[in-house]
Amino acid sequence: MSTIIPLTDVRGARQASALDAFVREAARSANPDPALPVDTLGRQLQDLRISVTDRCNFRCVYCMPKDVYGRDFPFLAHSELLSFEEIARIAGVFVRQGVRKIRLTGGEPLLRRNVERLVEMLARLGDVDLTLTTNGALLARKARSLRDAGLRRVTVSLDALDDPTFRAMNDVDFPVQRVLEGIDAAQAAGLAPIKINAVIKRGMNEHAIVPLARHFHGSGHILRFIEFMDVGHTNGWQMEHVVSAAEIVATVSREFPLEPAEPNYSGEVAERWRYRDDGGEIGVIASVTQAFCRDCTRARLSTEGKLYTCLFANAGYDLRALLREDFSDDQIGNAIAAIWRRRADRYSEMRSAETPRSQKIEMSYIGG
Repeated sequence: MSTIIPLTDVRGARQASALDAFVREAARSANPDPALPVDTLGRQLQDLRISVTDRCNFRCVYCMPKDVYGRDFPFLAHSELLSFEEIARIAGVFVRQGVRKIRLTGGEPLLRRNVERLVEMLARLGDVDLTLTTNGALLARKARSLRDAGLRRVTVSLDALDDPTFRAMNDVDFPVQRVLEGIDAAQAAGLAPIKINAVIKRGMNEHAIVPLARHFHGSGHILRFIEFMDVGHTNGWQMEHVVSAAEIVATVSREFPLEPAEPNYSGEVAERWRYRDDGGEIGVIASVTQAFCRDCTRARLSTEGKLYTCLFANAGYDLRALLREDFSDDQIGNAIAAIWRRRADRYSEMRSAETPRSQKIEMSYIGG
């Protein structure tokens, strides 16, 4: 049976202690740099992903496999989670450090009770692109209230259209039709454009590529295919399970000819491809075969308030302690800036046969 990262690991405890000391020292800095932070590779801080819960009602094989996240799995206690007020406060500090896009993730963010109230609080931050990623299970009932609260867009995970494959992927026997109903409800509520994310794992759902493309062709939604990634330590990742972005594009193009499209903005994760018949576009996220670390502008705030500077990180910086102690927003901003300025992450560019075996934080704590 696989295990998550042991919290009592001595080496990990020493690393965490060192990181915590760095955070506190940076927060107390008397002469903070007034410029917006840029990391060691010249990347600005622009995007913040906030995991609002470590729980999920799916057990997707590439994220929270059932043999690890079973009935007795010790999820975080409510007191360990950041409150909505704490999330809104820290998000405001990040915005003052240059963040212009905030994405709510999980786990499954719609499982967090009254998440609409958090959306409303974050929407008050001003000119920030506020969006959310969901598995769609609860979207039909929440789409309107999320839009009314100030959510602008939504991304829905959908790994196949045929029920047997979809139920096998989510591993809780959840029907695909209810996710499609959620997508329709989001469209009706004005959460647009809607992005559809499909993780492709060889041997499970590569046959779903063309049906997905066919279904969303001309719909106005943006379908994005994601290479199966070695996130965390529990999903059994192997390179042979990866369907490359190049193979995905070739597969779609045989049915609907494609041509490359320019990125919408610097640092965009998905490589864009446009249908030649004006039927819209698809994207491919190729973290494994076409690393895009050089343009990464994303920070991740975990469910319990740790800042991670990479999706594949193995340790985070504890900001919750600063929030719950007598530190001002300016001091917390000093810490965030100092953390970002020392950032040198480029995991996907350095990936080797050995790196997938290293222990990394699980996706359910920091989102995708």
